[in-house]
Amino acid sequence: MDAAELRDKTPDQLRDELANLKKEAFNLRFQAATGALENTARMRQVRRDVARVMTVLNEKAAQAAAD
Repeated sequence: MDAAELRDKTPDQLRDELANLKKEAFNLRFQAATGALENTARMRQVRRDVARVMTVLNEKAAQAAAD
């Protein structure tokens, strides 16, 4: 997922995406704790995707406040 496609989404869609990513991050942490996690790189990808979504949400909020 790249920032360009995130910028095309509405804030509601971004919040839904953020909720899904946070659920996935929780599940991945749980799998890592129990030793069931097979793809450890996915944790990093999800964490970075969360950061991207939050960045775009903050950009949209700042733009709305400036207008």
